Amino acid sequence: MSTPDHRSPSGAQWTIAADGHEAVVVEVGGGLRTYRHDGVDYVDGYAEDELCPGCAGQVLAPWPNRIRDGRYTLGERTHQLPLTEPERHVAIHGLVNWVPWRLLERSPDAVTVGYALPPQPGYPWELHLRSRWSVGADGLRAEHEVRNVSTEPAPFGFSVHPYLQLPGVAVDDLSMRLPARTRLLVDDRLLPIAATEVAGTEYDWTSPRRIGDAVLDLAFGDVIRDEDGGSSVSLAAPDGSAGVTIWADREFGWWQVFSGDTLTGERHRRSVAIEPMTCPPDAFRSGRDVIMLKPGETWRGVWGVRPGA
Repeated sequence: MSTPDHRSPSGAQWTIAADGHEAVVVEVGGGLRTYRHDGVDYVDGYAEDELCPGCAGQVLAPWPNRIRDGRYTLGERTHQLPLTEPERHVAIHGLVNWVPWRLLERSPDAVTVGYALPPQPGYPWELHLRSRWSVGADGLRAEHEVRNVSTEPAPFGFSVHPYLQLPGVAVDDLSMRLPARTRLLVDDRLLPIAATEVAGTEYDWTSPRRIGDAVLDLAFGDVIRDEDGGSSVSLAAPDGSAGVTIWADREFGWWQVFSGDTLTGERHRRSVAIEPMTCPPDAFRSGRDVIMLKPGETWRGVWGVRPGA
């Protein structure tokens, strides 16, 4: 437990609960540490006294994934970001996942946190971020708002990084449904170099099938959308006795799937990070699906997790 003399590495802890669902949202990064239903942990989180491993549950903004060399050009200006994954010489996962967010509102079943991202070298725009996390009969729900308070349009992308699991079921044995028609091909720095269709290949999960020994750290696009414009990815036990689904609204047109192969110890291939993204990796350089937030404009996106495949 945190004490005045010893704070948790993830800062303040805010527990929300309703209808057998419980989640813990944290101050550092304003992200999700745990989510369970009736005692079953569907999100592979981390302990209160543990440094967040593998970006588990973090909010990724103003860009998700990697930017090659941390360098991009917008108009006539070139920007250089800090290389936060130096071994691959890239800037990874944005600027808000290791900063303290502020508590804005709290009730037994919901918590709202916010962060004011200041202009800085590499990203000279000011954004105000707000996330409302809630639980209820339908599971976990996350509602995000990002407002550009600068005087110029700001390039923007958004994602979150939850690891999903079915306790006691190995990643290899999970059956996954992933509604995407294409995947990005990547180089040895995990940066995209091309796109290809998944139909007829080992990367086609448009119908549920076993993950097996597939090594995944890939972005999938051209999503097959539901009637409401959103999409969802599901995992199920081999016998169909248990499952979990992550869904996202129409703002998210990409899914990143990471099977945890580079994680060490007990976390190695213990769960699958399934990340709804508004844009693909390296989008600030390619321009693909980058959101240009006008001054005073607010972006909103919603996603969630529910038990059952």
